[in-house]
Amino acid sequence: MKRIAIVTGASRGLGATLARVLAARGFDLVLAARDSPDLDRIADELASDAITVITRIGDVADPFTRNTLIDAARYLGGLDLLVNNASELGGLAPLADVESGRLERLLRVNLIAPLDLTRAALPLLRERRGLVVNVSSDAAQGAYPGWGAYGASKAALDLASRTQAAELAATGVGVVLVDPGDLRTRMHQEAFPGEDISDRPLPEVTRPFWEWLLDQPQDGVSGRRFRAQEEKERWLVEA
Repeated sequence: MKRIAIVTGASRGLGATLARVLAARGFDLVLAARDSPDLDRIADELASDAITVITRIGDVADPFTRNTLIDAARYLGGLDLLVNNASELGGLAPLADVESGRLERLLRVNLIAPLDLTRAALPLLRERRGLVVNVSSDAAQGAYPGWGAYGASKAALDLASRTQAAELAATGVGVVLVDPGDLRTRMHQEAFPGEDISDRPLPEVTRPFWEWLLDQPQDGVSGRRFRAQEEKERWLVEA
């Protein structure tokens, strides 16, 4: 049976890297992003006689966009893997200076959208005992000055994901958290405007982790939080 995955935020960076890993493993893909040109480029790169790639342009905070992703997976035949990778930094500022509208936007993108997309995907995921991967951040645990709003949204996602893993254990659906670490991506550059971030590794550095994770039975990893740039021995013991 052909495996099928949804990856949000797939037009570049970590999402594009993961899409390449999945395509190499023969997954059919539903790829989502807000930017059409970059997403089309990735789709053209990955599509082949053996791999079907469906793209959907839109904001994951929009319920319509989320519904189109589920519809596309259903069209392909089901869903084995949901990767909630799309995130928004929202600019860095002390929490005392963060207006409620900006905080609400971050929570809609970084917390509510992954949870709502997971909820909508559950009927398909149950059929195949699938896995949900929620992309986290060290900012969820680091209490870094200026990162409070973004970190709070990711910390909330961490707790919600672990709770959901426990709630779904009997259904055969797994939920894991992955902290990819500092990477040379556009979003990371946004956090350090005008600075040279060339010392950060490219997202491809996480590829060995993804290859490992995709070989694990979901009931052996569900509920756990992984750091994708750690050594393999640390992947296995991460709480």
